[in-house]
Amino acid sequence: MAGVDGATGFLVHTNLLGAYHCLEEAARHRAQVIFLSTSRVYPVAALNALSYKEGPTRFELADAQPVCGASSRGVAERFPLQGARTLYGATKLAAELLVGEYAESFGLATVVNRCGVIAGPWQMGKVDQGVFTHWMLAFYFRRPLSYFGFGGQGKQVRDLLHVSDLIELIDDQLLRPEHWSGVVSNVGGGASVSLSLRETSQLCSEITGNDLSIGGDPETRAGDVRIYLSDIQGLSRFTDWTPTRGPREILADIFAWIGEHEHMLAKTLDG
Repeated sequence: MAGVDGATGFLVHTNLLGAYHCLEEAARHRAQVIFLSTSRVYPVAALNALSYKEGPTRFELADAQPVCGASSRGVAERFPLQGARTLYGATKLAAELLVGEYAESFGLATVVNRCGVIAGPWQMGKVDQGVFTHWMLAFYFRRPLSYFGFGGQGKQVRDLLHVSDLIELIDDQLLRPEHWSGVVSNVGGGASVSLSLRETSQLCSEITGNDLSIGGDPETRAGDVRIYLSDIQGLSRFTDWTPTRGPREILADIFAWIGEHEHMLAKTLDG
């Protein structure tokens, strides 16, 4: 197992100690803090225990759920936090707690955005981070892809949020620090801006004009989640912001960006 000098150490130093140093600087200057957290703060086992239906192209959350804070709209902020959530999620949640303590101790205006999958141009997508960019890159350059876990059919689902939509929300938070102070919110595309991997493949094929033969491995990897949707209704108490860019537009923007920087990206992928 990786210790403090391996992957675990990288997460602790980046997510937790990085947040600590930023908060120290904010406390010195009485600055506002906007912390970009993650949906990964929610426990894996609890998410995978949610009631769902299996449709032709995706898993779908049922209306009635065994825990509070979950519905067909997705996961809300009151979803229980007890349980393991991956080391990445744990360091982010620990940083959230620090944000709250610094706000109380030093009178800082803080806001926590628990982001789902952020997508768009200039994201160097990988399997475990930036999956929608990773998918489009594979279709564009005709590179191999596989569906992993949950039967290997590509029906697992995530919501996605265009980076420009996120920036518009952050602009509002920067302009109204007192209004947003102390808010912890889920920020994502929600059920209306979501895709399964199978649906992503179809859209990528339509946009690029390329077809790929995608493999499948039914074995589910540790820490993976069948379906995650951000229930963003809680934001309506503070703003009329809502995502305006849908899945096809997000993937088309990624496609255009790849086309503009094809040579650089091809070299990066080959490297």
